[in-house]
Amino acid sequence: MKQVNLGYYMGSVVLLLALALGGCIAMSNSPTPRFYALQALDKSYAGEKFNIPPSVIIGIGPVKVPEYQNRPQIVTQDTNNLITFAQFDRWGENLDLALLRLISANLSAILPEATLEISPWNLAVPVKYQVIMDVVRLESRLDKDLSLTVQWSVIDLENKKMMLTKRSEFSKPIEPHNYSGLAKTLSMECASLSGEIAKALSLLATQSGKKDTGMTSNQR
Repeated sequence: MKQVNLGYYMGSVVLLLALALGGCIAMSNSPTPRFYALQALDKSYAGEKFNIPPSVIIGIGPVKVPEYQNRPQIVTQDTNNLITFAQFDRWGENLDLALLRLISANLSAILPEATLEISPWNLAVPVKYQVIMDVVRLESRLDKDLSLTVQWSVIDLENKKMMLTKRSEFSKPIEPHNYSGLAKTLSMECASLSGEIAKALSLLATQSGKKDTGMTSNQR
């Protein structure tokens, strides 16, 4: 009968247990990812609001974001333009979708009477104006500022006509100097962008309404 070396067997068991426990300890000490969401304006927003008739349906999106930014990890830069991807500080969803939802929610607060549709919408919905956005620049330095540049356009879908194109630039200090402060600062800059878009849409809707009234009067 084959003899079993009890000492060797026990030593192997102890080694396996030590490795298993060590793995558990290492796993338990691993940092837990933190997820951040952008903050939209509240429905009770007390800033300037604009009126657009509910009959004028506005489509919001899509929003295009640079590929290196459109990832779960929050991206920052340093003074040497070195890009850092935060391993344990992440967005709750891809940034293009997060910005689309945020700006749509902001416009809902600034244009309380407007009818808004978020891209992609049902093609059967008679959208009058479509707002498309391209994030040209998004640079964040935790010890300094967050800079945001967005090229946006308003398209008259009914007449297949570009109504306007604008480049909006914003820069604000990140306060506090951490990822939570970064999310807060980006939310604030998007609130300013939403205000510019809302004002432009209101002017277009007003001008369109006057033209329609003029045509009706002439027809009479």
